[in-house]
Amino acid sequence: MSTPNNYAPPQSVVADIPSTDTPYEKATRLSRLGAVIVDGLIFTIPFIPSYVAAISVMAHTRMNRYNYVAVWSAMASAGILFYVAVLINLVLIVITTVLVYRNAQTIGKKLLGIKVARTDGSRASLARIFWLRYLLNSLITAVPFFGTFYFLIDSLMIFGEQRRCCHDYIADTIVIRA
Repeated sequence: MSTPNNYAPPQSVVADIPSTDTPYEKATRLSRLGAVIVDGLIFTIPFIPSYVAAISVMAHTRMNRYNYVAVWSAMASAGILFYVAVLINLVLIVITTVLVYRNAQTIGKKLLGIKVARTDGSRASLARIFWLRYLLNSLITAVPFFGTFYFLIDSLMIFGEQRRCCHDYIADTIVIRA
């Protein structure tokens, strides 16, 4: 029988048990894609009439080359429709900003029942979502050549085990079910 060594470190078995009791459930990849598509459509659809009117202007210009009244009236209608679309988008931006401030959700995320949160599940602030998730990401994407490569990497990162894109890692956020 061996005598105990009073100077030896304590011996015990420690088992790390992974915590499965998270207070949130991550959003699915499909719901995140759906939210991006819905947001894109919501902001694009108001411009469709102005695009159609612009095509009409081009057609009027070819057919009525010397009828300046027809060409100018077509151009005016296209311009008016464009400015109406811009005003609608400004209203949509205000609505989106209010939703992001209150619930950390865009219109698309609200419709699909998901929202942005910090990695610990706490509320993500409007500043974090705007500056880190949106603006910084947009600026990086705008860099010629590198921006396209970054956009591709950012989009494909959703297929990782964590279901987080590059902009999620930059902003220290996750997308969860609301």
